[in-house]
Amino acid sequence: MEEKILSTRKNGMAVLLGCIILELLSVFGFIVGIGVGPGILMVVSFIIMCTAWIPLIGLRVLKPEEALVLTLFGNYTGTLKGPGFYAVNPFSVSVNPAKKTKLGQSGDVDAGSKGGSLASLISKSQSESSQISNVISLKIMTLNNSRQKVNDVLGNPVEIGVAVMWRVVDTAKAVFTVDNYKEYLSLQCDTAVRNIVKIYPYDMAPNVDTTGDGVADDGSLRGSTEIVANRIREEIQNKVSVAGLEILDARITYLAYAPEIAAVMLQRQQASAIIDARKMIVDGAVGMVQMALDKLSAEEIVELDDERKAAMVSNLLVVLCGNHDAQPVVNSGSLY
Repeated sequence: MEEKILSTRKNGMAVLLGCIILELLSVFGFIVGIGVGPGILMVVSFIIMCTAWIPLIGLRVLKPEEALVLTLFGNYTGTLKGPGFYAVNPFSVSVNPAKKTKLGQSGDVDAGSKGGSLASLISKSQSESSQISNVISLKIMTLNNSRQKVNDVLGNPVEIGVAVMWRVVDTAKAVFTVDNYKEYLSLQCDTAVRNIVKIYPYDMAPNVDTTGDGVADDGSLRGSTEIVANRIREEIQNKVSVAGLEILDARITYLAYAPEIAAVMLQRQQASAIIDARKMIVDGAVGMVQMALDKLSAEEIVELDDERKAAMVSNLLVVLCGNHDAQPVVNSGSLY
């Protein structure tokens, strides 16, 4: 169903003034008819007085970034968009199936607290009035879905939370294509997160293809956050386009291993860090030993046979690779 914008209905003030004037004239005519005597003037004035208020039912007021979907006897007649004072068919009914849906997102959270302050009461009354009129917000809203526990490509349980910025761009599709566009969006967000997360490992892993080109790469949830978020946004957009929604952005707000394996994975990360540090220390120590031997040989300070070189290398490596400071031993006798 295509959206039809009603842009020529901003005549609410004229209709309001016309009804008031017509009502006053009918009252005046009824009073004159009573003075003159029963007659056609009194009957016509009475009928107009009883029916002149009916067009007032069709008056609608919209604020910026608001829309109203109207139906007449079950048929979609059009959408009011933009701020203004509108006059529509008094028998038209506004439709918004998601007006009472609360997802804990911006636009759905009651701005007022449980207190009785004036600001909270005003916010509550405005929220209630918006629900009564079935107004659809066209503002950019943020959906923070609850954290999900998903298995990554290696089968490790991961907890992830995603914030999605979205808005309604086609009110007709949002109202008539799906039963409740807010619940539909929330469900598609959950599905998209699961579909994308299961492609990636939490940390870089060998022989894992995350792009689908058949070549292993270094993509990961922790290291490729921006790429993962963009793929989640595209996945959601492909699903919710039918509902007239636009996904502007998606961001990962929480990412961690599930509690049941968090401690083990922390030990694994610590072990990996220790191994990397040891490799660096050994590489540096071997280079220093090689430099020392070359320096001694070039300066002809001392000549060492293979056995003495092996002993010297062993001692230097122990000193350079040890976790504690070496305790020197002074040899006052002969070297041999």
